[in-house]
Amino acid sequence: MEFMEGKAAILFPSANEVFYNPVQEFNRDLTCAVITEFAREQLAQRGIRILVPGEKDRVVVRLSEEKNGTEDQEASEQPEKEQQKEEEDDKKEFITASVGERCEQGLRVLEGLAASGLRSVRFALEVPGLKSITANDYSAKAAALISRNAQHNNVSHILQASQRDASMVMYEARGKKERYDVIDLDPYGSPSPFLDAAVQAVSEGGLLCITCTDMAVMAGNSGETCYSKYGSMSIKSRYCHEMALRIILHSLDQRAAVYQRYIEPLLSVSVDFYIRVFVRVKTGQAVVKNSASKHALLYNCVGCGAFHLQRMGKKMSQGKHMKYSAATGPPVGPNCEHCRQRHQLGGPIWAEPIHDMKFVQKVLGAVSVNPTRFRTSKRIEGVLSMVTEELQDVPLYYVLDHLSSTVHCNTPPMLQFRSALLHAGYRVSLSHACKNAVKTDAPAGVLWDIIRCWEKSNPVKRERLSETSPAHRILSAEPALQACFEIREDANPQSRKRHLTRFQENPQANWGPKARAKAGGGISSELEDKRKQFQGKRKKPITDSSQLKSLPCKKFRKGTCTYGDKCCYSHELEQETNEKKMD
Repeated sequence: MEFMEGKAAILFPSANEVFYNPVQEFNRDLTCAVITEFAREQLAQRGIRILVPGEKDRVVVRLSEEKNGTEDQEASEQPEKEQQKEEEDDKKEFITASVGERCEQGLRVLEGLAASGLRSVRFALEVPGLKSITANDYSAKAAALISRNAQHNNVSHILQASQRDASMVMYEARGKKERYDVIDLDPYGSPSPFLDAAVQAVSEGGLLCITCTDMAVMAGNSGETCYSKYGSMSIKSRYCHEMALRIILHSLDQRAAVYQRYIEPLLSVSVDFYIRVFVRVKTGQAVVKNSASKHALLYNCVGCGAFHLQRMGKKMSQGKHMKYSAATGPPVGPNCEHCRQRHQLGGPIWAEPIHDMKFVQKVLGAVSVNPTRFRTSKRIEGVLSMVTEELQDVPLYYVLDHLSSTVHCNTPPMLQFRSALLHAGYRVSLSHACKNAVKTDAPAGVLWDIIRCWEKSNPVKRERLSETSPAHRILSAEPALQACFEIREDANPQSRKRHLTRFQENPQANWGPKARAKAGGGISSELEDKRKQFQGKRKKPITDSSQLKSLPCKKFRKGTCTYGDKCCYSHELEQETNEKKMD
């Protein structure tokens, strides 16, 4: 079978012998866009200019108009500086690099877990300025398919197939001359076994592209497993998707620090059922000393969801020198000050910004000016636009409908709630990781004051609330802040005004993580049935009680049903099953 994605025509075996998930096209498109901009930056220093098909004029995308006057002035000066730099570059003599051509001074790329080689073939056909691409997979069938796809797309002069253990490939490339400029790891599940080798095998200032699909572990379902894999305790919370991003960044920085290296996150996104991070890796003993102050423990209230961060260390400037010491804490008491419930302890997590705004703007500008390059360009533009609007110095977020459900009141409109925060003198933004996110520098007490003010005009039946419930304890206190819900113009972000595609609808039926590839190929009928078990369950609700007779009685199965023939569920199916077992 042959599939087309981007510029690549990929051959696949008919069975599930080699892994492929079409839903991750967005992941591959975004990676091509990021590596293109990374190559543009790196090769410009070597006197090489890359040529991207369909790209004519370079644009610099400005940040949201929500910024203050100083930042607006800086943003307006930025395009002028970029234009002056481009004019100076035009006067210089550059070597040009095109897609599909081998560039002798270009970047060396490694895809450690390549499967069919689709991603590597797309790099060869869509990303200019590459010297070589190594597409590696431990499976012999996958390695053979990679070679076949490289020949089928006429990129064998750039792309070489490799059948080895990914960690060994990277460990053997630890020497400064053997390191790769770009390493892409997109494993089935957790990338944790490969991270130690990856931070050593990437070149100075090189790019690491990491995907994690083990979101159940990273989002709090198995905190102990998360700790064993990433050195961080995940907890169930509304901000779990951004916390997952900060957990993988924490793990990367911790492993890099062992070798006197550190990371600089360029772009970190939570998309569909996975997370994807792009980080630059550098070396510097002095900078590595800052590592403790970049990570933080997390205190999360189990009652109302209020959270506090506790840095692992602190640094103080003393003239030309920095003094490092242990942090003091904890930032909270034994119980939450708002609802008097206990706290959960999570982390450590990365507490610094998770994006590089200048780099994100370059990627966004390139995608906006060349929308036909990728099929998912609209979604890339929407997600990156939201990223540029996020508050970079504010870790994690609250979710508006969770705040209102905690006190059992109606949910205020997002624009009115954001306006109330702005009127109170605080900053606020959305988050690409959650539709109803409220990312703000306001303390939790201010948020609850605004909810209390909203509840006064949308009253809750207090007599139904338990005196020990978080809702009763929060609403019992009078608000110290009188909230103003008059809608402000700057409360509506630009991505929302422009109706950009920020959160995509389900692309196909039964979409999501696919089954792991296996030697014999194929997917068991049992797995297919399990996948479809709850699909569309709420779209077809049972309205007639007679339809319940087609469903087996669970209590009858356990021997505890006391209704007999009057039971609305079926006992016959269970009896037939028992008779078959007896036969």
